[in-house]
Amino acid sequence: MATNDLHTAKNGGSGADEPVIFIRGLKKSFDNLEVLRGIDLEVHKGENVVVLGRSGSGKSVLIKIIAGLLKPDSGVVQVLGQEVDRLKIKQLQALRLKIGFSFQGSALYDGMSVRENLEFPLVRNRRNLSRKERNEAIEDVLDHVGLSRTIDQMPSELSGGQKKRIGIARMLILQPEIILYDEPTGGLDPITCVEINSLIKAVQHRYNTSSIIITHDLSCARSTGERVAMLWDGQFLKQGSFDEVFDTSDSRIRGFYNYNFILNK
Repeated sequence: MATNDLHTAKNGGSGADEPVIFIRGLKKSFDNLEVLRGIDLEVHKGENVVVLGRSGSGKSVLIKIIAGLLKPDSGVVQVLGQEVDRLKIKQLQALRLKIGFSFQGSALYDGMSVRENLEFPLVRNRRNLSRKERNEAIEDVLDHVGLSRTIDQMPSELSGGQKKRIGIARMLILQPEIILYDEPTGGLDPITCVEINSLIKAVQHRYNTSSIIITHDLSCARSTGERVAMLWDGQFLKQGSFDEVFDTSDSRIRGFYNYNFILNK
């Protein structure tokens, strides 16, 4: 059976519930270091899936492979029905326009205002838009992330939480189908973390996006994900809802929970 038909066969031959991200047996090593050791994952339309794990567990490598920034050693990685590592450059570039990547450090251009940061991807990728249409798109996403008043500010004038929001806005301006969040609450204070978690859920509902959220923040995982996958030394130990994953006697999962987070009952 062709790899392109694997998930169709799993769903009884119907594409009705076809995953937007489909991963089977994914392996990746760097020299003698095994980073991903045969993982399976599916993300369906409109679903947020959180990948939890310690630093160095392979989380960031996973989303870089999904985005086509790294090649897998073996396994199947399909995004929107296309096997990523088999795509030619132009096909991969077209696919990446459907994938939003929210970087941990926001990745704003310091020498550009907020308006210019948001306009840059439109000018580069949506050349048919008029200036009026670009301005409307910029104003719309800024309004959605609650930062309309920052439109003429420079990144140096923004707080860490504001930079995160503007980074999300710049990603949303191309209306991606899939979003890959890399540590969206990293380095933020607890109140701002709650605001970013709420924004991630609002983005999911408004834009009907499908997302993978890479984090070691259990508050973020519980707030944003319908499903959680616990990654440990390159393998998934358990997948399910937040409560299902942490309802376990596995000392590795319990240790991660106890070290990171105490739930407020």
